[in-house]
Amino acid sequence: MLLKKELGVLENSWYEASVERPPLSQPLSQRVTADVCVVGGGYAGVSSALELAERGYSVVLLEAQRIGWGASGRNGGQAIVGFGSDGECAIEKQFSPADTRRAWDVSLEGLRLLRERIERHGIECDFTPGYLSLSVKPRKSQALHKWMDHVTGAYGYPLQWLGREEIRQWVASNRFDAAVFDATSGHLHPLKYCLGLAAAARAAGVQLHENSAAFVVERGGKPLVKTAQGECRCNFVVLAGNVYLGEYGDDIAPEVAARIMPVGTYMIATEPMGRERADALMHGRPAASDTNFVLDYFRLSADHRLLFGGADSYSGAAPRDLIARIRSSMLGVFPQLADLAIPHAWGGFVDITMNKAPDFGRLGTNIYYLHGFSGHGLALAGMAGKLVAEAIAGQAERFDLFSRIRHHRFPGGALMRTPALVLGMLYYRLRDAL
Repeated sequence: MLLKKELGVLENSWYEASVERPPLSQPLSQRVTADVCVVGGGYAGVSSALELAERGYSVVLLEAQRIGWGASGRNGGQAIVGFGSDGECAIEKQFSPADTRRAWDVSLEGLRLLRERIERHGIECDFTPGYLSLSVKPRKSQALHKWMDHVTGAYGYPLQWLGREEIRQWVASNRFDAAVFDATSGHLHPLKYCLGLAAAARAAGVQLHENSAAFVVERGGKPLVKTAQGECRCNFVVLAGNVYLGEYGDDIAPEVAARIMPVGTYMIATEPMGRERADALMHGRPAASDTNFVLDYFRLSADHRLLFGGADSYSGAAPRDLIARIRSSMLGVFPQLADLAIPHAWGGFVDITMNKAPDFGRLGTNIYYLHGFSGHGLALAGMAGKLVAEAIAGQAERFDLFSRIRHHRFPGGALMRTPALVLGMLYYRLRDAL
């Protein structure tokens, strides 16, 4: 898949430029033992390690690159309730109404957990409440209103409908036909949040090792996780590497690897525009996304930049003329920003499942995996860490609820699934245009 190579196309990330990382954690270079070995230093892995350490477990965390190097340090920064675009539908089809409500409540708890951790650990990550789902045409508005009616009716979750004229009070753009405002969801600086969680995990006693790719997991009563220079013997393993697990060791979890697919998503950041101009552009500074299948999403940063994302790629390669392409989309929403330079552009991969619902489970009795967040990982991945900690501690009811979701492999096998998805994306682009 060569994900590392493709990510190297764009490394001028505003997120990286706006943080001061702590010194690099030493790679694992010896034989160690722990109650739990966590593989992956993104939200799911760091959250799992933090929760387990706070419960008294000894924990070793292995990160192949640096903490937050993957999707957790590259994403759109939107902390949203619920699951992927088809997640509620998939879960509702498979679960009873009572279990569907339990899954929704876990998602909502994920948002509360995120805000509690920010407060408890003093994580300065610029959290801002508010999220807008925006439709670009009447047909999309009808579907959006139907979704809002369902969510408010089935889950009692408060949402606000905005007509075309009302949208102008929130977003200085003529592009949108209608919107739904969610006051509970919001946005933050994703890398600052991930690094803050890692600092909390270190303080709780987690042994963090960066530049420590796990390439073998020997299963059994006491699994052995091997890196290039060291190894960890443990009682439990948590696999939280998402789309990057196969980059370093093809045999770590082959039975679940084919159920997730990497999707490239890309962002730009404008130069700062000043507080007054930014406030006029987006009143209250919510995060926003349109409801197209191939969507655009945007928000304002704390230093008054517009962060604009889109140009999703299912091929594993960054699109040509990426900055010009995303800038064109940005000006389609905000033509008044044509004078602003674009000093930063970057990309990353999110992991999706066929039905856009999360994929959690066990391999045997003592190896857990967490992946398939499908674009909703900022809040849900942190909550997944809490669920896996509960399961290891013997309270597996909520983890097992999610492990019951049925998932399918992507069609076409390793060679054909990417071309098939590229064709599928073209089909949905045509649908968005109609």
